Amino acid sequence: MNLIIDVGNTFIKLAVFSEDKLIEKVNSERDDFLQALEKLSKEVPHWDHCIVSSVGGFSEKELSALKKNATVLELSHKINLPFRNTYATPTTLGVDRIALISAAAHQFPKKNVLVIDAGSCITYDFLNSENEYLGGAIAPGIEMRYKAMHYFTANLPLLKTEVPEKLIGDSTNNSMHVGVIQGVIYELEGFINAYIEKFGNLTVILTGGDAHFLRDSIKNDIFANSNFLLEGLNYILEINKD
Repeated sequence: MNLIIDVGNTFIKLAVFSEDKLIEKVNSERDDFLQALEKLSKEVPHWDHCIVSSVGGFSEKELSALKKNATVLELSHKINLPFRNTYATPTTLGVDRIALISAAAHQFPKKNVLVIDAGSCITYDFLNSENEYLGGAIAPGIEMRYKAMHYFTANLPLLKTEVPEKLIGDSTNNSMHVGVIQGVIYELEGFINAYIEKFGNLTVILTGGDAHFLRDSIKNDIFANSNFLLEGLNYILEINKD
């Protein structure tokens, strides 16, 4: 079995896969990783391979804890990947984006795929039908937009995410919710339509922590998959075992 570790900016996700099947998944605060690992090891005690994808830093102590029970692969652009990377600056391509495109290459071969990850930032990543990664876009995420309006103005409050019920905000708070959520929806639909116009048939994957705020409001056909990044990491680990 495979142990998958996804180290984000705020949380760490731990998952166990048996071949392509997700067996167990745990979310952990950054400071609670070792406790979460110990708990998971009691529930699913046997794994022999592990992959670590880190955008937020991962300590040697935490790596050592993993290496006690498994062969550990650290994700980078240098390892074997299931797509051809044409990104102009491959050393700066985030490991989270690498994992998402790997999942797209594995699950949707010979298709044009746009992966939208709605997290701390909203990333757009495009894999064409020739299995070439062309790049994409990075935009502020939902929480970041709320924080920007609060911290860069004198009077606007810091709000928690809320899906507006109406298109026209009838108060300052409601206007902010409309501006953030509806603005993101228009942005997503604009990108999707632009890719369809340029490339024709398009498979769209929506994932990330804020996907649930957006999926029901997008008019285009999409596949929502909260585990898409984990599935990509698992596939990368599988093809690098030898």
